[in-house]
Amino acid sequence: MLRNAPKFYEVAKRIVEITENCILVAHNAQFDYRILGTEFRRLGFEYERKSLCTVELAKGLIPDQPSYSLGKLVRSLGIPVTDRHRASGDALATVKLFKMLLDKDTTKQIIQNSVRLNPKYQLEPRHIDIIAELPSITGVYYIHKADGEIIYIGKSNNIKKRLNQHFTNTNQKSKKIQSKVTAVTYEATGSELVALLKESEEIKKVKPIYNRALRRSIFTHALYVFKDENGYLNLKIDVADGRKKPITTFSNRQSGKSFITKVVEDYNLCQKLAGIYKTKTNCFNYDIKNCEGACIQKESPESYNKRVEALIEKNSYSNKNMVIVDRGREVDERSAILIENGVFKGIGFFNLNYQINNLEVLESIITPMQNNRDTQHIIQNYLRRNKRLKIVELENQKSN
Repeated sequence: MLRNAPKFYEVAKRIVEITENCILVAHNAQFDYRILGTEFRRLGFEYERKSLCTVELAKGLIPDQPSYSLGKLVRSLGIPVTDRHRASGDALATVKLFKMLLDKDTTKQIIQNSVRLNPKYQLEPRHIDIIAELPSITGVYYIHKADGEIIYIGKSNNIKKRLNQHFTNTNQKSKKIQSKVTAVTYEATGSELVALLKESEEIKKVKPIYNRALRRSIFTHALYVFKDENGYLNLKIDVADGRKKPITTFSNRQSGKSFITKVVEDYNLCQKLAGIYKTKTNCFNYDIKNCEGACIQKESPESYNKRVEALIEKNSYSNKNMVIVDRGREVDERSAILIENGVFKGIGFFNLNYQINNLEVLESIITPMQNNRDTQHIIQNYLRRNKRLKIVELENQKSN
């Protein structure tokens, strides 16, 4: 029945248009609204409408019914239903039920009191006050309970919107946060990378009660390199192992597979030696002339390994002295992420290029932070996703 139905993204714009400035009426509105919200969020759109639930209204206006399921309720009220359990049939039945409820509502309580932005998701007054004070900026936020203790640390590109989600979500963690929150403080970062690094560092130091997930490593897989018996550099995506030194890391196996598939194409590498085509002979790319033949030792190890080394150089900042320059908190400000000899040193903000071109001055504006496997993953992952970031390579200018 769904085989020829349109995908959600094909009808999303029309749904937005026909519900603009309208109140959504649904039988068990919480369910329908949640489904719509979830589907729109997948498209990167926050869908917000006022809504009414005919289940709740019917319980108040037509009490003592044996069941408030749509089918049984409309049957007991003598409302005809055609095409039951199909979208159009159920929608028309809900329309008829709602008209009846409006007729029964002689005091107009439906109009006055029952319109809700989101059924059963009402914000408490103190939550509304907290959100009103928050900006729609990129940064790190801290949720405090009454004695000032931080119970949750998070980062967002829109702090106000993210806190609104915390206060309206109905999962167990959100409910606990909602019951204990007294205040929210925040720190602007401008840069998402700075926010990610600060969040990781501070969760490890403060250990907030509701941040258990981020206390563990935030990546599961890594890219490793080894030389085979013929002298060729081989690549392998594998489960992250703290005893080995990875080229780069990934949040999950699929992310690693996508990366290796792309670099095989970008660097004209051999599928067999990259670990994505198991064969005892040549790889598929050799058949279609996209591989130079390293898989059957037709291309020399020296020639092939140069391209692998270029890939490693591009995706690892091992032994490098550099500054990653990203957005700042103000228009004329930039953020700086300092890496010395392949080690992440910390973050800072600057207004003048002189400040990052002089290593001694740069180190004075940097806030020192821990270098660990998580920070390496965050930086490498961010560099992969943001190809246009400005990177300043540093020469060691410190005087002896």
